Amino acid sequence: MKADNPENRPALRYFRYAVLAFTALLVLSLGFGLIPAAPPPAAVPPFPEQARAAALQETLRLRAAAVHLATPAAGAPVNPAVLDATVTLLTLQARALLSPSDSLPTARPTAPGSSPAAEATAADSSPSGPLSQQEPGPPAATTAAPAHVPTPGELASALSASGVQRLTDAEKAHGGMARLLAGTGTAQLLAAETMAASVGVPGDPLPHARPGTATAMRETSAPPADAAGTGPTPTSCPSPRPGPAGTESAGEEAGQETSTAGTPAGLGSALSMAVAVEQRSVYAYQAALPRLAPADAATAAAFLDQHQELAAEASAHSSAACSDPGAQQPGYVLGAEFLAAPAAGLAKLELAALPAYGDVVSQADGGLRKWAISALEETARRVARWGGDPGPVPGILLDAGQLPELPEQAESLMPAVTRAGN
Repeated sequence: MKADNPENRPALRYFRYAVLAFTALLVLSLGFGLIPAAPPPAAVPPFPEQARAAALQETLRLRAAAVHLATPAAGAPVNPAVLDATVTLLTLQARALLSPSDSLPTARPTAPGSSPAAEATAADSSPSGPLSQQEPGPPAATTAAPAHVPTPGELASALSASGVQRLTDAEKAHGGMARLLAGTGTAQLLAAETMAASVGVPGDPLPHARPGTATAMRETSAPPADAAGTGPTPTSCPSPRPGPAGTESAGEEAGQETSTAGTPAGLGSALSMAVAVEQRSVYAYQAALPRLAPADAATAAAFLDQHQELAAEASAHSSAACSDPGAQQPGYVLGAEFLAAPAAGLAKLELAALPAYGDVVSQADGGLRKWAISALEETARRVARWGGDPGPVPGILLDAGQLPELPEQAESLMPAVTRAGN
């Protein structure tokens, strides 16, 4: 009867309370432990990635507008070949700008009795306008067409504005991304001028041709020959110290990434190549002048002046980067084909110079990069003047077969003639 002693009951109650409290505490602790922690905020991508994503988004928007203008229902007063070339250009640019991390929206089902183009027209309801410029930001590419199909003049203006933005971003990016953006922007400026000319719209009102814009200033005033950005001056370049026979001199060890004065190792060689390209161009234009038609000869004389200025500027930049620019060669082998068809030969010559300036863009920074971007743009214009094709990204030798494919919904909006051309 000892177990029924009432004096033991409070102790049992306290023991039960303790067990229940411990059990509750254990359950709560396990519950809190199983609740996943809040994910950390997404890291802001670096500027080059933001600029690439913005370029991709705007290129796809421009491409959608060009695709709609190329449809027979649009009735655009533009040569179909110009529209097809614009669509092809923007398609290749989008593929070059595409990254595996980009996610494009899935295609919407097409309503019965309507075309994919008509469905895509209603997809964009942006309050800022169908072809408004986008600030650099995370990838948010779209293949949907604008709610308002622009006129050819509006598309030319949008291409021009996009090209200006790409060149501006190229000045602030670095490495290969600067090269990609510079080539993309240059090709878009040329496409804008071609589109405007095809409908009789003067090129002066285009954004990149307006006074005060960076592109217009680059075209009208070349940077001084001593504006080598942040590179060293020739007098500050240290003299290499002689080493033992059969060894590298000081500052030139194999695999070294920078030169003796802190200049990137690739910059000196890129500038030396630019000097060699310009010296060869000067010689070729001098040889072609007497063989060209009068109208072409006047243009070639103006281009010869440009090349002489570029050769002097490239030589000054090369010396400032502690690199030997090399002396002008007495002559170059041009070949019988060049002498028989000098205009086509000059187009090939200018086309071969584009990668040289692309190398300088990727290696340089500051004022030197601005100079290289300007030279790249001028060279692409000369290629087009002589009937050549500077490509979708001047300054980069693209292999379309190696580029990632656009999503199926984007390809479905392309005109059949353009898909066949690719």
